[in-house]
Amino acid sequence: MRSENTLFVGGPLDGRVLPVLLGMTGQPPKTYEVPVPNDNDRPPTVHVYRRVPARVNRLGLPSGWKYEYDPAGKPSTGPKWPWRKPH
Repeated sequence: MRSENTLFVGGPLDGRVLPVLLGMTGQPPKTYEVPVPNDNDRPPTVHVYRRVPARVNRLGLPSGWKYEYDPAGKPSTGPKWPWRKPH
């Protein structure tokens, strides 16, 4: 599997560059979820990062990606098909 060093902005991973596995299209996933364990028997807190272009060239095309922290983000529930009814 190929990976790419990707910058994280905001949240608990602010300023870190981590290797992120690339998908079949050669791009990192749209969301990156970081589970942080809690004390006692509570479920872990999940921090969500969204993929955004790191740089945009003169034609408006992204060259490289970074992840920005989404404090109100919810973990993905799976693929969103265009024919599914909204919940």
